[in-house]
Amino acid sequence: MNSNIKFNPFFDIEELNSRDQNEAQFFIKRSSTFYKILHRFLKEGNKSISNIAENLARRATDNRILHEPQTRTSDATDENGKLHNGSKTKSGPLFSGLAYCISSCSMILLNKLVLSGYGFDAGVSLMLYQNFVSVMIVLALEFLGAVSTEKLTWKLVRVWIPVNLIFVGMLVTGMYSLKHINVAMVTILKNMTNMLTAFGEIYLFKKRQSGKVWVALFLMIVSAVSGGITDLSFDAIGYTWQIMNCVLTASYSLTLRKVMDTAKQSTKSGSLNEVSMVLLNNSLSVPFAIVLIILSDEWRYVYKS
Repeated sequence: MNSNIKFNPFFDIEELNSRDQNEAQFFIKRSSTFYKILHRFLKEGNKSISNIAENLARRATDNRILHEPQTRTSDATDENGKLHNGSKTKSGPLFSGLAYCISSCSMILLNKLVLSGYGFDAGVSLMLYQNFVSVMIVLALEFLGAVSTEKLTWKLVRVWIPVNLIFVGMLVTGMYSLKHINVAMVTILKNMTNMLTAFGEIYLFKKRQSGKVWVALFLMIVSAVSGGITDLSFDAIGYTWQIMNCVLTASYSLTLRKVMDTAKQSTKSGSLNEVSMVLLNNSLSVPFAIVLIILSDEWRYVYKS
């Protein structure tokens, strides 16, 4: 058989009046495939048509695999469509939680050492120092391009002032309670905050918790009461400060949830990330802390110390 025979069929689309354009294109593709198989058959001689068709199908599959982007099952894409390694995505929350535990425990122990161990009787000044350092760290990281924050506008500040007032009260009461109560009891009593937050969500947001959640909260209350009864170093002033701290902490969480949507609308980007919230809280707390230091004459104690 002559292998130089060529097939060059031509189909006029206009003649396919009974079919739409997609059906005509599909018909042409199928016809082209048929002529390719027949041409290979004439060229390869004794090989069967089925083998030739199988080879063509295998080539098409190989080409598709080579041209398709390879995505590992361990990879994941974020909300911006960027590809990230799956192990890094899974280890991120674990690393963040571990860093939070270490920093939180270190801060509590350091504050307890300064307030009780060294007898430093200026909790507001200590809070002012820590908040000022936090602001400097965030600004330095932003300058280096490690983090990004929202620009502080008067519109945003005005929305955030109620949240910040509760934030300052929460920090101040936490300082004074830590001065009079040991770290273990402070940690146990803080569990009461969860119960207050749950009641607040029912009243403000009509959110109902499941029975298992209420059982867990009840056990937390039992542990707090049991710890208070068996506390040999019971200090009424310290417990009063801690109860106030629990109320303010729950109020902070509920108020933050209530004003968050309004705060996001007050920014240019329409969002408010965690770093911006840290900068907002700590920077706005500085003037309030200064006022408290002046009103309580704490500045005299710090100056003499």
